[in-house]
Amino acid sequence: MWVILLLVAWASAFLTCGRLCLAAAAAGQPPEPARSGTRPETLTLYEAAFLAGGPHRVTDVALVTMGREHRLLLAHTGWATVVDPVGHDELECSVITAIGPGGQSPVPEVRAAHEAADAVRTLDDRLTAAGLAVPAPARTDMATAVRLVRAACGLILATAAVAVPMAPPGTGQGQAAAWFSLPLLLTSACLAIARIEIHPYTSWASPAGQELLGRLSTGLPGRGRRGSTGDADDKDGTGMLTALAIRGRKALADPELRAALAATLRDHRY
Repeated sequence: MWVILLLVAWASAFLTCGRLCLAAAAAGQPPEPARSGTRPETLTLYEAAFLAGGPHRVTDVALVTMGREHRLLLAHTGWATVVDPVGHDELECSVITAIGPGGQSPVPEVRAAHEAADAVRTLDDRLTAAGLAVPAPARTDMATAVRLVRAACGLILATAAVAVPMAPPGTGQGQAAAWFSLPLLLTSACLAIARIEIHPYTSWASPAGQELLGRLSTGLPGRGRRGSTGDADDKDGTGMLTALAIRGRKALADPELRAALAATLRDHRY
């Protein structure tokens, strides 16, 4: 009986590790030549935010931008309240729509709604076409493959816990444990290699996008414009917004802003 469980363990290891290898190979394919020719030399603020942190980071940058200009109130309790219902670009308009007709909504709900907005999908498509963002199917396949390998590890441990006591006492149980350790070693090694080698394909930015992000220093041009970095004084807040786009809310000096962006849905359940 324990041999049947061993076959189940080996099958799960081979199938899940094989899928992970196929997903990694597909994600590692370079962009089409025609698309790579459209690659920009610099990034807008929203582009940098998407490549560094995905749609949620784009939402945070839009919220803080509107908050700095007093067109939206960001409370430390994690609520966003619209003051001026007119957005300055498509992404701001979609944020206002995500907040809802009442003009007030928790930041986590705004992020969730804004992620599905047409403006965010357009940004994703444009960066993917330029070879700067990892295609959504590749991100999904990689994440699914990694989850399956982790599940296989758990299955192997579970089957080993049941099968080893079934083996003949003494050396038989030792041999059974040794046999089960091999598929466990295979799946664990796969996960370790994936963490090191294929991490770039599970993030939002492709290697080319990560290279552009790495060139950014203290600032980026404002909404929708390309150019050089902002000035050292950061009078217009470009440097602060750039830091938010690249490093997330931990880069914000204002504790109330950090608290507003750190709010979770659990904080707003009644």
